Amino acid sequence: MRAPLSWLREYAALPADLDPRQLADRLVGYGLEVETVESAGADVSGPLVVGRVLEQTPEPQKNGKTINWCLVDVGEHNPEGERGRGIVCGAHNFGVGDLVVVALSGAVLPGDFRISARKTYGHVSDGMICSAAELGLPGDSSGIIVLDGTDDDGTPLTPGQDALGLLHLRDDVLDIAVTPNLGYCFSIRGLAREAADAYSVDFTDPVDRPLPSQVTEGHPVRIESEACSSFVALTVTGFDATRPSPRWMQRRLQLAGMRPISLGVDVTNYVMLATGQPLHGYDARRLRGTVVVRQATEGERLTTLDGVERTLSAEDLVIADDSGAIGLAGVMGGADTELADDTSTIVLEAACFDPVTVARTSRRHKLGSEASRRFERGVDPQAGYAAARLAAALLVRLGGGRLEQSETVLGSAPAVPEQRIPADLPSRVLGIEVPTERVLTLIRAGGTVAELDGDTLVLTPPSWRHDLRDPYDWAEEVGRKVGVDTIPPVLPVPPAGRGLTVEQRARRAVNQALAATGHVEVLNLPFLSEADLDRLQLPAEDDRRSVVTLANPLADTAPHLRTTLLPALLHAVARNASRGTPDLAVHEIGSVFRARPGRGVAPRPEVTRRPSEAEIAALDAALPDQPRRLAVVLSGDWLPTTPERPAVRAGWQHAVEAAEIAARAVGLELGRHADQHAPFHPGRCAALTVGEEVVGHAGELHPTVCEAFGVPARTCAMELDLDRLVALAPRGGSVAPISTLPVAKIDIAVVVPAATPQAEVQAALAEGGGSLVESIRLFDVYTSDALGPDRKSLAYALLLRAPDRTLTDAEAMQVRDAAVALAAERCGAELRS
Repeated sequence: MRAPLSWLREYAALPADLDPRQLADRLVGYGLEVETVESAGADVSGPLVVGRVLEQTPEPQKNGKTINWCLVDVGEHNPEGERGRGIVCGAHNFGVGDLVVVALSGAVLPGDFRISARKTYGHVSDGMICSAAELGLPGDSSGIIVLDGTDDDGTPLTPGQDALGLLHLRDDVLDIAVTPNLGYCFSIRGLAREAADAYSVDFTDPVDRPLPSQVTEGHPVRIESEACSSFVALTVTGFDATRPSPRWMQRRLQLAGMRPISLGVDVTNYVMLATGQPLHGYDARRLRGTVVVRQATEGERLTTLDGVERTLSAEDLVIADDSGAIGLAGVMGGADTELADDTSTIVLEAACFDPVTVARTSRRHKLGSEASRRFERGVDPQAGYAAARLAAALLVRLGGGRLEQSETVLGSAPAVPEQRIPADLPSRVLGIEVPTERVLTLIRAGGTVAELDGDTLVLTPPSWRHDLRDPYDWAEEVGRKVGVDTIPPVLPVPPAGRGLTVEQRARRAVNQALAATGHVEVLNLPFLSEADLDRLQLPAEDDRRSVVTLANPLADTAPHLRTTLLPALLHAVARNASRGTPDLAVHEIGSVFRARPGRGVAPRPEVTRRPSEAEIAALDAALPDQPRRLAVVLSGDWLPTTPERPAVRAGWQHAVEAAEIAARAVGLELGRHADQHAPFHPGRCAALTVGEEVVGHAGELHPTVCEAFGVPARTCAMELDLDRLVALAPRGGSVAPISTLPVAKIDIAVVVPAATPQAEVQAALAEGGGSLVESIRLFDVYTSDALGPDRKSLAYALLLRAPDRTLTDAEAMQVRDAAVALAAERCGAELRS
């Protein structure tokens, strides 16, 4: 909503020296979102005056253009001893004796266009006769402004008179984003009331009369739908549609963001902006019989004012006559009854329509309008009659018409319910002491009828405050008028014994550990498509195909909740690779969603009470499983090329290491063995285990998966069941003391079959060595024909330490021999000499 300050002053007695930015700050404190304060016309300066054309001589030019050499009387600005100034003008819509707008030398017009005397077409043009577009006013540049001879008060214009004020060029405009709960501020009336309240000054309400009782003497109207609570119809006859809208009205409409069209349309738009009540004018000659407010017939057709023929739904509310639908109620009128240049009788409509019905119609037809935006937020049901009378008065005054005494008023404004709240509720909610008398004063300033009954406030909100329906709405109302910025912040005192849960700490530890080792966390939307699952080459029986389909997805291309984190990560890698960043290590922690077999339909509990235990249980039963997952995707180089070494390619080892980093962050060591699991390469995939339980998979993606997602070849990935990993992690326990005793170091090299996983060998060595083995680490893998066919050598570094003594060489050798013996028994290992 764009609100010119001059228009606000018409209804609110604001201080003459008011800084519009201070007003913006006050309104922000009242809960309004003032986005900008624009100084309209500030780019026009210098002498801009009224001139009278004394002489006009057409002069054809060689280029085929005809210019006018004019002598223009600019009063006191004429050169000494001269009747006027000579000015060259290319427009032809004026003549001798006309009053025009002249920019004299030294003036600056929009676009930093500076006016000076200059020679053109063989003459010295001492100024410029201006068009509306050249001054930033509504209109075009094909013709100059021809003034009608009087100002807004009817005083005759004189040459040399200042034209800046005459044209209403300068004004301050507040651009305000009106939130849905403050729909009454979608009008100058509502904003002026807030401004008057903020500065404690008088407010003049343009809606000066309520909706009267039912009258049926005017144009016949019938209401056949509950979606219309009231309908006012006034008739203006003898209207001259060819008269132009006055300059002040056109300028205000322009500053408010609307385009002046014609006098009849401009008046209805002007009154809508002023009062918040949308109006519509019908050409009475084109109406056929009784005007009816009804639901549309399924498939009924209507051509709206934008020239589009629309097929209507039975849920649409329409205005109709004997010929059929003539308008979408609350959204846009029909082309068949629109006002034209030859319209002489206008039937004015001011109705109150159901916000939900208008909103659904507007969205169904993708047709938003200034009227629909106001009806969606709720208009004042008492304002229709006063707004229609105000528009009729303007049509009569500006268009020479006559308001017919016979009028139609159907329906009524719904009663506003009385509400009772504890007098101390605002103080308790806001956390500051607000005396009851001040609460009454603040609430009454907004038009509420408020009385004190003992310890209870008896409140009747005004008809335009649809948002005041709950006791806490009133606490918020007091808070915004007290000033939220004046309420001191008070931090709540946390109760003892609380904080992050074990699961929360574990998830944070995993996230921080991965980030510390070079993985970048990303956050993706939790949606996927069937095509994503196909690209992963998931078999039909895979439980990752048990998707939950959204009833109203954000995009039809991704209608399901994700069952795995990998597709979104792969899309992110593909997007980065396409933009020249192929070297990536990204990870994500998030929930996936698995449909439950036989899942029921979730109930809809009433919002007026807490759901029962049975309803809560039914809601839980209807929810899908939502386990948390951790996924990593790596592509390109893990380490870049340097002068000292070549690049290190990100491989399956790095994916496995990412899983081990996550496990170690929660105090676990992972086992692993070869596996086949989509979407991984069947020969380069590891199942990750804790004990005997598989908690995830890691490895190199299948080449066709890489190709399907558009990621670099040999991209690697890992996905873990993070909830299960955290659940299996050790809880509590004491921290082992740091030993001061020396450590014994032993290196062991064993030869095993090439197909034997090294993790099995390492586990056998650790178990065989017993409690004296503090750590074991693989440091070399060697293959050679000398070892025999299909054999490999694995070299391990063992650290041995006793908690109570220094180990002897004999004890260290015993540990080594026991470790090798168990590895030989389980894995066929032979000690390499």
